[in-house]
Amino acid sequence: MGTFMTEDFVLARSFTHSAALPYAALVLAMALWGSSFIAMKVAVAAFDPMVVVFSRMGIASIIFVFCFRDVHVIRYLPGDWKPIAFMVLCEPFFYFLFEAYGLKLTTASQASMVTSLLPVLVALAASLVLKERLAPRTWPGFALAVAGVFWLASGGAPSAAAPNPLLGNFMEFAAMVCAAGYTIALKRLSLRYSPLFLTAVQAYAGTLLFFPSLFLPWTELPQSFPLAPVLAVVYLGACISIVAYGCYNYGISRVPASRAGAFVNLIPVFSVIQGYLFLDERFTGTQCAASALVFGGVFLSQGRVHEQKPSAVLPARHGDE
Repeated sequence: MGTFMTEDFVLARSFTHSAALPYAALVLAMALWGSSFIAMKVAVAAFDPMVVVFSRMGIASIIFVFCFRDVHVIRYLPGDWKPIAFMVLCEPFFYFLFEAYGLKLTTASQASMVTSLLPVLVALAASLVLKERLAPRTWPGFALAVAGVFWLASGGAPSAAAPNPLLGNFMEFAAMVCAAGYTIALKRLSLRYSPLFLTAVQAYAGTLLFFPSLFLPWTELPQSFPLAPVLAVVYLGACISIVAYGCYNYGISRVPASRAGAFVNLIPVFSVIQGYLFLDERFTGTQCAASALVFGGVFLSQGRVHEQKPSAVLPARHGDE
């Protein structure tokens, strides 16, 4: 009996660790994303936003080419190019456009607070696209959170580091709308493709999409390469575009989209602490109250949803039965 008990204990312990792994990956992704606001703020202070986003995508693509040789082993099915194209247009393309330009206008701490809206946006998108049933309190919670975001944006005083916080925070809100579309597309695609492959697709597609932006007349090519901004771009390309997105894609492939979206609430916590430590950013009393309103709205909106079976999300194709 002792042998059987030992074997059962080992199996149970193994199951617990494997079940916790997606959640640990999501926490790590949020911690890294919280730091990405700091790194992006440092990078766009020295380089044009288009140079920054192209460079981080290019760095990630080079790492994938040389370090992940088996990323091309996929089982593509006709028609999947549509959700893949939608995914990369949402993120990295439009998401990075809004985020990069938004962070030139607002602080990293305020921008990270706007990310608290993402769980609500994901829940709303899931109800429209995946036909998930929303809890009755989702709509008033969403309205409360949006009001908090606009209050937060209006409460930011212009400064040298944040010349137009209202517009910058609005652009971060637009980035969150794109992130919600990305999450829904990713949840659907993760039924057929590995997280590593989907992360690589983002890097390759982002490099191609942002390359023409280097030749736009309003894009300023760098004349010098200060060490701190260069290291920030390398960090964004290696640690954020690969590790953070890889962890998030892995987590969301194994956790319900609405539940995974709730982890986004950790981003402002990490970002505000790091903004205080590294950028000397401060929150005013009004901004603290507005942030509390955002969190209150998000908490109010979090209710149980009824997920559909995977077959209802992405119908099986001929030859897959």
